[in-house]
Amino acid sequence: MVKFRSVLDRFCLLLCMAVVPAAAFAADDAVSGGACDDYDLPRTLSLCGETIPLEERYAWEMLDREFTIAVWDRAQVFMWLKRAGRYFPYIEKMLAQENMPQDLKYLALAESALIGYIRSSAGAKGYWQFMAQTARRSGLRKDHLVDERLSIEHSTEAALRYLRELKERFGTWLLAMAAYNCGENRLEREIKEQRVSEYFRLNLPIETERYVFRIAAIKIVMENPEKFGFRIPAERIYRPIPIDSTRITTTHRLHLTDIAHGLGTDFKTLKELNPQILGYHLPIGEVTLKVPEGLGDKLPKVISELAPPPAPVSQGSYYVVKSGDTLSRVARQTGVPVSRLRDLNGIDGSIIKIGQKLRLQP
Repeated sequence: MVKFRSVLDRFCLLLCMAVVPAAAFAADDAVSGGACDDYDLPRTLSLCGETIPLEERYAWEMLDREFTIAVWDRAQVFMWLKRAGRYFPYIEKMLAQENMPQDLKYLALAESALIGYIRSSAGAKGYWQFMAQTARRSGLRKDHLVDERLSIEHSTEAALRYLRELKERFGTWLLAMAAYNCGENRLEREIKEQRVSEYFRLNLPIETERYVFRIAAIKIVMENPEKFGFRIPAERIYRPIPIDSTRITTTHRLHLTDIAHGLGTDFKTLKELNPQILGYHLPIGEVTLKVPEGLGDKLPKVISELAPPPAPVSQGSYYVVKSGDTLSRVARQTGVPVSRLRDLNGIDGSIIKIGQKLRLQP
């Protein structure tokens, strides 16, 4: 029986027992061919029909960096391929409809990895990573009730509209992508200062310089995944979720749980199909609601049955804000709940002004 002179001796022996087998395993792995080979880049490459000058050392090294990072992030690429099965068909259809390059779908992968709820540190959200101000400018609704950045349909339509505007403004798709990343004002300023308008000759923020090459690297991997060792059985690719999409008009805030129960489904299902609806209630007005396939025809009847009868409003259809009024006070005087006053008048918060005419009925 071995006797240890100290606790330290025992620890050292145990450490040797752990390290030696691991080192031996690493050596055996190297001998048996466990080393990794670098993948070759294509000799020529275009993105959105525009050539990337790989004969120039700078361009080749930038692409090599982004390609190496992408192709060796194995879990990430597998998830790209799986999610693309669900979302690319819609994006591809919209690109074809708008006569825009199919390569633009890879921009969405670079932005969000096709994760709809992802949020950047700067506050960008959704599949196409819109900032709130840009989203509103691009026609998306963003308030305390609805955030259309989270909807694949709404955000894709807005993103393509925005990218087309950028292409018309700067002349090329590569510059449009650069502007999408760093902002059109920043890109315009750099073009003016540097007196060049070619993407590959512009000195831009490093993130923007990497951006186009990152999208190009994604294209290389996604167009030929098996070449790089990514093999996924067809049944493991995520498919588009079969749904019915129905346009409805509501005059009252209806709880999504009540709607779900009326349809024979649950709150979680409706929320996941309609992530742009924030909170627990369906907003007042015209709304496109997605429901499980086969339930679309049932939705109008459910909405109709849930809507309460119109509440009498003695003051008429409007209330004019007077000195000292608050939303709570107006609610008490008119019998219209604060939440409904906000919805009817598009109020985000609690600020109202003297003389403001508040709608009390739809």
